[in-house]
Order: sequence, then structure tokens, then C-alpha cells
Amino acid sequence: MHGVDSPLISAPDLAALLEGDPPTLLDVRYRLGGLPGSVEFARGHIPGAVYVDLDRDLAAPPDQRGRHPLPDADDFGAAMRAAGVRNDRAVVVYDDWAGRAAARCRWLLRWAGHPDVRLLDGGWAAWCAAGGDQSQAATHPDPGDFTVDPGHLPLVAYEDVLAMPALVDARAPQRYSGAQEPVDPVAGHIPGALNRPTEDNLRDDGTFKSAAELQIVYAGLEDAGVYCGSGVTACHDLLAMEIAGLGGSLFAPSWSGWITHPTRPIETGG
Repeated sequence: MHGVDSPLISAPDLAALLEGDPPTLLDVRYRLGGLPGSVEFARGHIPGAVYVDLDRDLAAPPDQRGRHPLPDADDFGAAMRAAGVRNDRAVVVYDDWAGRAAARCRWLLRWAGHPDVRLLDGGWAAWCAAGGDQSQAATHPDPGDFTVDPGHLPLVAYEDVLAMPALVDARAPQRYSGAQEPVDPVAGHIPGALNRPTEDNLRDDGTFKSAAELQIVYAGLEDAGVYCGSGVTACHDLLAMEIAGLGGSLFAPSWSGWITHPTRPIETGG
């Protein structure tokens, strides 16, 4: 159970909501190196959900800004309207990756000015565990009227990264330290960053820890700049910080954008 102001919604609460005035429901399934989310969606999804493709709808093509640059505002607005997103209707997002991809969608919608976006706590696994209905039917929503008004959440510019009061790296410890780098061509982390891997945000069942627990995880890191490999899972840390009542800003290019210029400093170890 989550409060009315929580950025999260539980599977039972979502099921009850779908019986009344249903929100726009976005399925953002995605796993780096896994089956395409569209395939998983076709195998089964929450009834009424519309599939949103992270690479196509929630990012621009890879460039000097990294592997998942923020999408063009007009392109993002068009994708969300095609998915049925409306200015006056609540949105619920979910995935099968404990919220890591869905958090990117939620962050973008909130950044773009949507006032009511919640993430299904525990995602598809929690929905199935709760006995939620499943559908394989294609969803054809009426076009939405969502208008993008960028800038409602803060971003960190390249030139401000090293001057932030704190930096948080959301990647796995092995990637943060540089011991392993399976994705990007350079290993390590931005100097001064502290590692808060997304796993630290979650209980064993894939749901988010309580506000009190997350305040401990992010103690001393209020107003931090947050990054990851490409700007996706950093949004998971930002969501955890929001649950904890802390502010934070997204460095959207993240590590994959930082390393595109050879003069930018890097650290290893830690």
C-alpha cells in the first residue's frame, strides 16, 4: 500500500484502479541484452496497457551524448500521445526489470510536465504474483492530448558535473570500479562519484525499500547529480531519492556520454 502522493502504486491498488477510472497504462519492458520488450509484451501484459519502446520512444539515437540521449521533446510528445497519454489522466508505468526502464519513462513524463505518473512497484512480476489479469490482445488507444513542457525536473550539464555537491553512480559495483565493463569502451567512473547501485533501492522481492530505509542509503546525498551507463537506470536512483524525500538531478549523458571526450577525467577502483 502506498500513499496518494507516492510515486509508486502497488499491484492490488492498480487492479482496483483499473476497475474504476483507469489510468493510461504504459508497458516499458526492456532488458539490456534480453528479449525485445515487444516480444514479452505480446506474450502477456496488463489488460489495456500500451507498449512503449525505450530505444525508439524514450531516447534519441546514440551520439556524442551517449547511448540513450534524451529524446527530442516533439518526438517524445508524439510518442506519448500515440500511446494515449492525456494531460488530465493519470499514468502508470511498469516493466519487468524492477522498475529500471519504467523509471526512465516516469522521469521523462514528469520532466515534460505531466502531473500524475506512478510506477507499479515490483512491476510485471508483482502483478503476476498478485494474480492480476493478463492479456495478449493488442491495444489501440485513442490518441492522447499530452503537451510537452520541458524542464520540470533538473538536469546536470557537462560543465557542471564536477562542481555538483555530490555525484551518484547507479551502475553495478564492478562497472563503477572499472573491474568489468561489458557495455562501454572505457571503464571506470566520474571522479568523486559514490556508488549507489539500483539493487540498493530494492527489497528481495523487487519492490522498493521504505522511505526510512532509502534515507539511509542516500544519507548525505541530497541534491546529488545522478548518472549510470546511459541515463536510464539513473532514473531508478532518482525515484528512490524521491521516495526518501531527497532531491537529485539527472546527468542524462551519463558514463557513455562522459567518455566521448578524451580530456574528461575518469577514476577506477573504489
